[in-house]
Amino acid sequence: MTEVLFYHLQQQPLETLLPGLLEKSLERGWRVVVEAGSVERCEALDALLWTYGEDSFLPHGLWRDPDAAQHPILITTEMDNPNGANVRFLVAGASTGDLAGYVRVVLLFDGNDPDALDAARASWKRVKAEGHDATYWQQSEQGRWQKKA
Repeated sequence: MTEVLFYHLQQQPLETLLPGLLEKSLERGWRVVVEAGSVERCEALDALLWTYGEDSFLPHGLWRDPDAAQHPILITTEMDNPNGANVRFLVAGASTGDLAGYVRVVLLFDGNDPDALDAARASWKRVKAEGHDATYWQQSEQGRWQKKA
């Protein structure tokens, strides 16, 4: 079964956390798909990954690129896996679909958004009912991750 991690963002925004998580995924030799809920959000994440740090580079592209399958990190609105990713990040309204074929799926959701909380709870119930290994992580007031379930 797929390992599914739920990250309840409260102290830091997605834009602060996602680049580091992507770096760790690449360090493990994983290919990555980042699924966002809208084209606009994908474009914003694309811009972020080009500019988030002066001393870092995350090789990535968008699903509509002609060579999308070649990118180690692919940002998309689609549920497919064109670059053969091992790990899938679900952000900004993307929901869990078919988890088969992934080592890990990471759902990052805004803990200050009631709709995002409701969607994450529904995804948690579905993932657990399907028998996946799910863990729930929440940020402390200091910004450290604490395993809650």
